[in-house]
Amino acid sequence: HYICDEESDWYPDLEDMESKITERTKALVIINPNNPTGALYPVEVLERIADIARRHELIIFSDEIYDRLVMDGEKHVSIASLAPDLFCVTFSGLSKSHMVCGFRVGWMILSGNKSVAADYIAGINMLSNMRLCSNVPGQAIIQTALGGYQSVNEYIVPGGRIYEQRNFIYEALNSIPGVSATRPKAAFYIFPKIDTERYHITDDTQFALDCLRETRILFVPGSGFNWKKPDHFRIVYLPRISILAEAVEKLEHFLRHYRQ
Repeated sequence: HYICDEESDWYPDLEDMESKITERTKALVIINPNNPTGALYPVEVLERIADIARRHELIIFSDEIYDRLVMDGEKHVSIASLAPDLFCVTFSGLSKSHMVCGFRVGWMILSGNKSVAADYIAGINMLSNMRLCSNVPGQAIIQTALGGYQSVNEYIVPGGRIYEQRNFIYEALNSIPGVSATRPKAAFYIFPKIDTERYHITDDTQFALDCLRETRILFVPGSGFNWKKPDHFRIVYLPRISILAEAVEKLEHFLRHYRQ
């Protein structure tokens, strides 16, 4: 895992990324927009990632399933569009942007220099022919979902549900003593930081379990995303503001007395 830098809007640390490439490395994986941070990578960062892949002759796997959930007038750019000379595998689907998680409808797009991945493509085709298939109702909704009215566009602008929930949770978390968060630009996650010295936290999983048992609020500890320090946790801000407000109030009350 390479580091993503909170001080730089959670963009990948490209020096750290390149330092971890060895002769056994086959590909780079990026998640843009990002889970768990809600970061959206700008073109300049994507171009530098492509340069790294080019120098080391690597495949790029790019998870872009949150590409329609982008706020603040920002625009998502697919890295494959910036690197037509590289073999890229781009992943997306309907689960997030169209709120149909249970249907599990997704796709992968293979682009660029396919000649370097002939065996990989042959394997994908073999698996597809044998056992990989989205469910039939899910397949039936793809054309309407992608070609019809895009209600998601109303969620991500001022007054829209996701936009307003994002603003609320950002302000609410930053108002709790010892908690800070970077404003996410996309998706529906926020990855706040907690003052581990203030709350004597040495184990983020234990912190999550203690909070769950007392408040019935569930969040994912940062270690679940390979974050090495016990000072982050992920919140999904999909619940409506009234529910988020109740959850933040319970979290703040819990932290008033919590010491691990």
